[in-house]
Amino acid sequence: MAIQDPQVKADLIQRLRRIEGQARGVARMIEDGRDCQEVLQQLAAIRAAVQQASIQVMRSYALECIQAAETSPDEVAEALIRALSRFA
Repeated sequence: MAIQDPQVKADLIQRLRRIEGQARGVARMIEDGRDCQEVLQQLAAIRAAVQQASIQVMRSYALECIQAAETSPDEVAEALIRALSRFA
């Protein structure tokens, strides 16, 4: 099941475009020979942004996708555990 909430979709797309821009910026930094510490700081910022986007997708999955499923509570719990295990 896909993300249905238009606000969640818009926010995710905005976050991912920002991450894309950050990644291009890091590539330019490397091409320009910027200091490794500055590059690492930007990479840490990208990692944090990806983590936040992942949390938002997981939240949407739990609220929209799992709740809408016509399955037993055990199957819902198992689906959530499988999804969460991808981030462990």
